[in-house]
Amino acid sequence: MAEVDLTGVLVPTTTPFAPRGEVDLDAFERNVRELAQTGVAGFVVGGSTGEAVLLDAAERLNLWTATREVAPDSVLVPGTGAESTRTTIRMCRAAGQAGADAVLVQPPAFYKGAMTREALADHFRAVADASPVPVIVYQVPLRMSTVDLSTPLLAELSEHDNIVGVKDSRGRLDLIREVVEATREGFQVLVGSGALLQAALQAGAVGGILGVANIAPELCAEIFAAHQRGDVESAARTQSRVAPVHTGIVGGMGVPGVKYAVDLVGRAGGAPRSPLRPLSEQGRGEVARLLEDAALIAN
Repeated sequence: MAEVDLTGVLVPTTTPFAPRGEVDLDAFERNVRELAQTGVAGFVVGGSTGEAVLLDAAERLNLWTATREVAPDSVLVPGTGAESTRTTIRMCRAAGQAGADAVLVQPPAFYKGAMTREALADHFRAVADASPVPVIVYQVPLRMSTVDLSTPLLAELSEHDNIVGVKDSRGRLDLIREVVEATREGFQVLVGSGALLQAALQAGAVGGILGVANIAPELCAEIFAAHQRGDVESAARTQSRVAPVHTGIVGGMGVPGVKYAVDLVGRAGGAPRSPLRPLSEQGRGEVARLLEDAALIAN
C-alpha cells in the first residue's frame, strides 16, 4: 500500500503571471516560501485555484519543480488530471519525477454523458496502476464543468492500493460524512471548502485543500491545530473568521477574487489568465471589506 500523510492544511497555490502573460516563477517561489512558514502542511500545485486548465504541461512541470526546490520539507501534490487517461498517466509520471508526494486527479468531464461509473472506475484504476506516486481523487466543485462522483464509486476506488484519498469540494458536510463512512479504513478524506474545515475534521476528514489558505494560511492552520489539541472553542472562533472569507471570495468570486485578495495580504496575486477576467472595481471593494472584517488587513 502506498503511503503519504495528508493530514493538515494544503494550499492549492495561485499562479502569478508577468505583465506579458507568462508564468512569473520568481513571484510564485516567493509566495511558496512565505506560505511554507505559516504552519500549512504543503501545497497542491496545478489545481483549480492555480488555473491549471489554462497552463500548458511545461508550465505545470516548472511550477512543480520550483515548489519542491523552495519548500523541500512540505508535502507536494501536483494536479495531474487531464481528459484522456493516457495524458493523465503521463502527467502523473512527470509529477513523480518532479518529486511529488502524491497527485490530485480530477475526473475527465468533457464527454460527461459517457462518464458512467464503469468508465470513471476504469480511468482512475488505470491511472493509479501506472502512477509512481499515490493518487488523490478530486471531486471538483459542481459549479464547474465536472461530474459528480458517487459515494459507491469512491468507496470502490478507495480499495485500490494506490488511491489514498479524496478531495471533496462539493461544500456539503453530509457528503463528507457519507464518504468517510463508506470508504476503507485509512482512506484520507480532505475537504475543499474553507467554511467547513472544523466541521469536516469533526466528521472524520484528515485535513483540507483550501483555496482560502492562499489568503489566510495561518488561520486555516490554526483551525487544524486547535482541533488536534481538542480546543473546540478556539477552532470555532477561528473558523468563524475564515468562513465569510471563503464564502464571499473563494466561493463567490473564484480565481479573480482569490488573486486580488492575495495581493491585498501582501503576496503576489495579480490578474488571471485570459479568458478569465480581472475582478471588477465593485468586487475589489467587497474583497477589501471581507478581509478587513476578518482582521486580515487594516481598515
